Amino acid sequence: MPGSATEAAVRAAFAEQAGWCETLGSPFTARLCAILRETLDRTTETGRRALDWPGDPSSSADALALRLCGGLHALVRSGDVPALAALYPPRPIPDPDALAAALRPVLARNDLAGWLDLPPQTNEVGRSALLYAGLLVAAEALPGPFHLLELGASAGLNLNLERYGYDLGGLRAGDPASPLQLRPEWTGDPPPHGTVRIATRRGVDLDPPADPQRLLAYIWADQAERLAQAEAAIRLLAANRPAVDRGDAADWIEMQLSSAPPERGARVIMHSIAYQYFPAATQERVTAAIEAAAGPRAWLRMEKCPGEEKFSLRLRLWPGGEDRLLAWTHPHGRQVSWLAAPAR
Repeated sequence: MPGSATEAAVRAAFAEQAGWCETLGSPFTARLCAILRETLDRTTETGRRALDWPGDPSSSADALALRLCGGLHALVRSGDVPALAALYPPRPIPDPDALAAALRPVLARNDLAGWLDLPPQTNEVGRSALLYAGLLVAAEALPGPFHLLELGASAGLNLNLERYGYDLGGLRAGDPASPLQLRPEWTGDPPPHGTVRIATRRGVDLDPPADPQRLLAYIWADQAERLAQAEAAIRLLAANRPAVDRGDAADWIEMQLSSAPPERGARVIMHSIAYQYFPAATQERVTAAIEAAAGPRAWLRMEKCPGEEKFSLRLRLWPGGEDRLLAWTHPHGRQVSWLAAPAR
């Protein structure tokens, strides 16, 4: 209903997402969210479904604004909406009235509402730099090779992390010949020099994308570097696609860890900006399964922990269960403040 608490929450969610986009360096997507907040109405199926959203539309839950922005970006990339595409990056940020006018006929398209059904899946490959740095720390303490298990793996781009090259605070790591080279802004010491050997890799996702190109729709249109990185990772994926199972994270990790530990090496459970979206019961089961598992293992996570304003990289190691805060980080992996002391 117009003026309902649900509608107010939806419009607040678009305002919240606009603020996040502005903070994270995407002024175009910030403006897009702000315009959608003002112009969504019930004259279209997309508008009705959005304004009557049955769940939590906020950025930390259903991320409704990013679902709709992803659908719009997909249509722009397809070439089917030239009038709207003419206002998208790399062109200058458009006048609000011009953007609102170009959005109206696109919001009325029957093929847009379906983008509200699925959560965003950026599979942000920039996070591989943090995950690889965490593996270098784990390699100092655990026997190799590693057996990677990723929760919320999407298409599996970050499961290919040793196939990318890195500059981690001056430490060159990974594959120096890779077409994808990641160089986050780094403060603090570099991670330890070492070798990351990966024997097996597998992931799980509620809805692994059949076509990895879909991921590009969820990357903010004015962030060209992120788009280029994802495109390079997707090209590498064509020849090296890890297995990603469709399923619930808790069910899957319980099954994976119920088997005997590998004869050689250690299991590494990892995830990046995924755990926070799991229901509380799923989080509890995942934690319990990892803590109860047998054999040498690591839990590597890049997440925003409750009560903290910044995203972090943390590593927990067994035997022992020691938990270490390794770094504070930008959610896309663009900036890293490394905290872990260098090896002695």
